[in-house]
Amino acid sequence: MQPLRWNYRPDHLRAPALVCGFKGWNDAGDAASSAVSFVGETLGAREFASIDPEDFYDFQATRPQIKLTDGHARAIEWPDVRLYEVRIPRAPRDLILLSGYEPSFRWRTFTGLIVELAEAIGVQLVVTLGALLADVPHTRPVTVTGFATDPALVSRLTLAQSSYEGPTGIVGVVHDACRTAGLPSASLWAAVPHYIAASPNPKAALALIRKLEGLVGVVVDAGELEAASADYERQVNAAVQHDPEIQAFVEKLEAAAGDDESELPFDFPSGDSIERDLQRFLRQRGQDSPG
Repeated sequence: MQPLRWNYRPDHLRAPALVCGFKGWNDAGDAASSAVSFVGETLGAREFASIDPEDFYDFQATRPQIKLTDGHARAIEWPDVRLYEVRIPRAPRDLILLSGYEPSFRWRTFTGLIVELAEAIGVQLVVTLGALLADVPHTRPVTVTGFATDPALVSRLTLAQSSYEGPTGIVGVVHDACRTAGLPSASLWAAVPHYIAASPNPKAALALIRKLEGLVGVVVDAGELEAASADYERQVNAAVQHDPEIQAFVEKLEAAAGDDESELPFDFPSGDSIERDLQRFLRQRGQDSPG
């Protein structure tokens, strides 16, 4: 069976851009995957294809889920990758959205399928969304760094050019596959505070969507996400103010954000310790996580 499964082939798309968001290593605070999902839900996306997971996932690491249908029948949902079309008549282009978990195996074959699909439907630009953990305070605007094969895009969107070197996720391999195929690509990354890494971060998702709008020329009504971001910040502020030690840590991060030469002292609590304290406080308030 072919891993790329078409429900139908979308036709007459206008200068489509393919926007990818993968859950997993590339998705701190669920920001990237949430951004893609929000865009799809808001703009009326329709699923037209998927990638079968059998050859690409370790099901002990990314387990299938059992769901109840009709309240009693049990069905298994596999961790496949789904593709959606979004037609936006008043925008200069349409969108293709790709959403799913980062694969476990055969990354070059997997990204080859993505390039194959992009070429088959005339994609003109591939955009990946990602989120990374950083020493940033939750009180500041979310920093979005970016990379594009066209440097003019980076300049036009006033992105801070990434200079990262090191291990990469599936998004890095997607861009390499696009480069090899001569397909223009860009990447947007939101910085997520490391001390609240386990909590879904709507503020970072919103920042990614706002940068994506400028990149692809599509406007998204994000009022619901703006409200979720404000609520998220209120909850985290309450958790921080509850603990003087955590508050001091955040204040130090705020100072460092305004002075690149500022350094954190060695006797401050670790991000893991602070995250545990924040999660415990939020659970006591009846909230599993801010968001």
